Parts: sequence; C-alpha cells; structure tokens
Amino acid sequence: MNTYRPVIGITMGDPVGIGPEIILKALSSPSIYKTCKPLVIGDLGVLELAKESTSSTLKIKDVKTPVSCTYQSGQVDVLCLSELNKDKIFWGKPTVQTGNAMIKYITTAIDMAISGSIGAIVTCPINKAAMRKAGSKFSGHTELLAEHTKTDDFAMMLAGKKLRVVLATIHIPLKNVSAELSKEQIVKTIQITWNALHYQFGFESPRIAVAGLNPHAGEERMFGDEEEKIISPAIDSARKKGFDVSGPFPPDTVFYHAAKGRYDAVVCMYHDQGLIPFKMLHFTDGVNTTLGLPIIRTSVDHGTAYDIAGTGKADPGSLVAAINMAAEQAIYKKLYGI
Repeated sequence: MNTYRPVIGITMGDPVGIGPEIILKALSSPSIYKTCKPLVIGDLGVLELAKESTSSTLKIKDVKTPVSCTYQSGQVDVLCLSELNKDKIFWGKPTVQTGNAMIKYITTAIDMAISGSIGAIVTCPINKAAMRKAGSKFSGHTELLAEHTKTDDFAMMLAGKKLRVVLATIHIPLKNVSAELSKEQIVKTIQITWNALHYQFGFESPRIAVAGLNPHAGEERMFGDEEEKIISPAIDSARKKGFDVSGPFPPDTVFYHAAKGRYDAVVCMYHDQGLIPFKMLHFTDGVNTTLGLPIIRTSVDHGTAYDIAGTGKADPGSLVAAINMAAEQAIYKKLYGI
C-alpha cells in the first residue's frame, strides 16, 4: 500500500472564484505527487488565466482520459469540460455559463468516481447563488452528490488534525433545527460517523461525542427538553448497537475535550454549532468531506472568495489538506476492499 497512488479528480469549482488559482498553487508542491495522481476537471483556458495571476510556471496539459495522464510534478493534467470565452468572463462575476460549467465538472467527476476511473473527488469552492442562476435546485455540493449517487443517508464532516465535527442537520434555518431533529436521524449520523472513522480514517475503535442542542445540554430540562426526548435516547440506541458514543455534552465544553484528543469526532446538532469551533482551529487547513456516499469526496472548507479572485492572494492550504485526505481515504478504502 505504500506505493499505491490513487487518482484524485479535482473539480475546478466556480471558474470565476479562487478555485483555479488554489489548484495551481497546490499542485506546485511535488509532495502532492508522492501521495496521489491529481487530475484537474475543469477549463484549460481559465487555468491559463489563473497561471498569469499566480505567476505560475507549471505546464498545463489537455488530456482526454485518466490513463493518458503523466501525473508528474511540474505539469497539471486537465480534463477540459468547458471552453469559456476568456473575453466574456471576469473574476468574481458569475454567469449562467460559468454556473453550468461548474455543475458539469462535479457531475462528471461523480460519474468517474462511480465507474472507478478515479479513486476520489476533491471539490474546489462553488457559489450557491451561481448554481441557482444556472438552474440548479441544489443548495450546495452535498445535496448534489447525494442525489447523483442515489444516497439517502449521508452526513457532512469537517475534519482537521485536532478536531472532526459531523452535522446531524445541515443547511436549514436555526429556528427549524429542533423540529428537524429525530432519534433516528441522530442514530444514523452516529453510525455513518463511526463507519467513516473506521474504514476511511483508520481508527480501530472510534470514540464519538454527541453535543446537546441547548445551553448546558438542557440542564434537566431547564433550558430545553430535546436532550431528554431525542438526543439521549438516540445515544442509548447507538450504544446498544455497539458504538462507543457519549453525551449529550454541553456544547460549550465538548469541543475543547475533543480537540485535546478525548474523542475522535463530535456529532453536532446544527451547522454553526460545529463549524464555529472547527474554524477557530482549522480556518486555513480544514477539510469538508461527505460521509455515507459510495464514493470518496473531500472539499476545501471555504468559499469562492470573489473579492480576491484573480489577484493571486488565495491560500491553497485547505485544498492541499483536502487532496491529502482524499488520498488517505482512497488508500484505506482499497486496504479494506470496499
């Protein structure tokens, strides 16, 4: 397994965001090519524009299939799926054409991963408004990935070296969280988290903490009863299934203990509950990975940054981490034969 280098499909994301720039910056590191075979899925012309803004010396090569690539440091292999008019696109200004292009990059990568022609997908940032402008019904990558892979049970994990958080609910208004929570959903999230930690991250016996919803985890129903009615029964059910899971813990302390190594992941009740502490620790090197899919997908943990797109200022740290994590997961997947 030490010599296995999986092919990682890197989708370019929004063509007018920072995706093209951080791809060139990330792939300028020879160390990437020691762990995997990166294949960019995007637009050759846009990458050439990004090459100018980043003063990159990398050679950009148009390829037709993953098997026709060289995967050598100093050259970026690109599966070109769009030919956007460079005179009609502008950094930070999405259009219907750029929106359609970024969706095509994603769906093509998913199909390639399902067929086995690539070992994992790494996605660069997209813009939800640009997706809608292109006619998409999805609010982001996660929902598109789930439908395209026909996956009903999935979860979003944000992962770094110190902290991993998994969300029981994702992109919904805060006022709707309590109504959306259920014992069944939390049990599924715990199970998906355990499977990922074991089979994709290599933890022999994963330890999972569950955050409460309310201040002080409800404090005997003084501040809410979701812990007693929903979250605790879910934890009890998960324990009976054999999972090492604890909680519900007060949200203001559980992340501290997880970051210190007591737990391998924290299951959170809503989006910002998990992402605020996570980004405090991993703002530049955090990785978003979708759990429960039949394929491996990681992503940068930031947006399109339209305000600095085309300036060459974007930090590639999160993309580098996402590529390395995708490669690691692909290696474990091969090791377990799944």
